[in-house]
Amino acid sequence: MKTGPFDLITMGRIGVDLYPLTTGVPLAQAETFGKFLGGSPTNVAVAAARLGRHTAVITRTGADPFGVYLHDQLRAFGVDDRWVTSVADLPTPLTFCEIFPPDDFPLYFYRQPKAPDLEIRTEELDLDAVRSAAVFWMTGTGLSAEPSRSATLAALEARGRSPLTVFDLDWRPTLWGQEPPEKHYAEALAKATVAVGNVEECEIATGERDPHRAALALLAGGAQLAVVKRGPEGVLALHSDGSAAEVRPLPVDVLNGLGAGDAFGGALCHGLLAGWDLERTLRYANAAGAIVASRLACSTAMPYPEEIEEKLR
Repeated sequence: MKTGPFDLITMGRIGVDLYPLTTGVPLAQAETFGKFLGGSPTNVAVAAARLGRHTAVITRTGADPFGVYLHDQLRAFGVDDRWVTSVADLPTPLTFCEIFPPDDFPLYFYRQPKAPDLEIRTEELDLDAVRSAAVFWMTGTGLSAEPSRSATLAALEARGRSPLTVFDLDWRPTLWGQEPPEKHYAEALAKATVAVGNVEECEIATGERDPHRAALALLAGGAQLAVVKRGPEGVLALHSDGSAAEVRPLPVDVLNGLGAGDAFGGALCHGLLAGWDLERTLRYANAAGAIVASRLACSTAMPYPEEIEEKLR
C-alpha cells in the first residue's frame, strides 16, 4: 500500500452495477447480467488510479456479500479502501440499467430504505487526509441527506478552499427527497474551487442553462474553475483568471454512455494535477470519456494512459 498524501480522495456514492450483457433488451426480458463496481465518485477514483494516481474513496457499504465484493474490486483497481466502512442494518445499493445505444440508458437505483453512503458521519472523517490530498472530489448526491450532507460540508470546510477542491454537481433527482437542493448546492459551491457538471446540473446549481452563463454563474458562486459538459457540443471551461477553453467531442460509436462522465472526471483530475493547460486537459478528459462510452461497463472500462494517447493521435 502506498503511503503519504493522496493525489485524489473522492467521497460519496458506491454500489454494485448490474448491466444486461445484451444491449437493446428491456430489463424485463434480460436474462444475463454483468456485475461491476459502481457509484460516480468511486468510478472517478478508479479512473484516476488507472492513470497512475494514488487514490482513495470515503464511503460506506452494507455489511453483506456485495460490500465484500466492492472492497475486493477497489483493491483490485488500486484504490485505497481504508475509509470504506460498513453499516450493519442497511444493504449495499444495487443499480440496474437498460442499454439502448446511442443515447438511452435508463437507470434504476435500489437504495432503500437508505443507502449506506448517506450514513457517512463527520466524526468518522480523517480530516487531515482530506486536507492534505492534492485533489478532493465530492458530489451533489452527498448533499441529499443527513448525516452525509454535514460530513460533506465538513470535509469541504477542512479544505479551506484549497486548490483542486472539486464539486461534481451530480444531480440525481430520484435520489433526493422533497427538500429543494439549491441552497445546499450554493453552500457547497462557496466552499469548492472547481465545479464540474452538465447543462442540467448547472441549471440546478445556478439557474442557468446556457453553458457560458452557467460557467460564469459557477465562478460567481465561488468556483475558480468551471467545467460545463455539453454532450454532443463538447465541453467548456472558464477560469477566474480569465483563461478559457472549449473543446469539441471526439467521434465515437456509443455503446453505453453512463461511465463517460466518470472517466472524464478522473482524467480531468489527472490533467489538473499534471499542471496542463485547460485545452490539453479537456482534450485528454474528452478522450477518456469517449473510450468508456464505447464500452459496456463503467469501472472496468476506465482507460489506461496509452489508450488515451492513442485516441488523441
